[in-house]
Amino acid sequence: MKIDRSILGSFILLVVIASLYRVMPGRPMGFAPQIAMALFSGSIVSNKKYSFLLPLLSMLVSDIIYEVLFQFKLSTIGGFYSGQVTNYLLFAAVTVIGFKIKKENLLDIAAGSIVGATFYFLISNLTLWIGGGLALNNLPYAKSWTGLMECYAAALPFYKVSLYATLFFNAILFGGYFLLNKYAVSRKAIA
Repeated sequence: MKIDRSILGSFILLVVIASLYRVMPGRPMGFAPQIAMALFSGSIVSNKKYSFLLPLLSMLVSDIIYEVLFQFKLSTIGGFYSGQVTNYLLFAAVTVIGFKIKKENLLDIAAGSIVGATFYFLISNLTLWIGGGLALNNLPYAKSWTGLMECYAAALPFYKVSLYATLFFNAILFGGYFLLNKYAVSRKAIA
């Protein structure tokens, strides 16, 4: 499969921009493009094995940037953390959700955004609870239904921001893709 240089350049630029945005100081926690990128990539990239590269590379690059900043004491957030592999697997699963999104259908894109962000919220917090993650009082969540519900309740503000981010970035990604295709098609028709 031959990949057009402009497409490859666009994907590399997208990874770099998303990675830099994720580590930008002052952004609301959870307001990041990675879930949207996973859904977009799953929907747009025809070779599905390559569709996983966009969100995972974005996460890896931003995690490396976080770690470098952390090592130089420029950030309190480390790039390498105990749940990292699980987090990457979740983004791969969100990419699979993107396989079902019809890129020309606005309702599909919105529904996919809600499903992707909700899936990530539910499963990431479930794994946090199972793994003995700490509650706001720095004690592990109780291994009970109440403990699980407390874990989800504590994460609701992040879910809300993540959902808004996913809808926002998917509007940019899918909208930009639509406009680029419309512009490229009309330009080819003129030539």
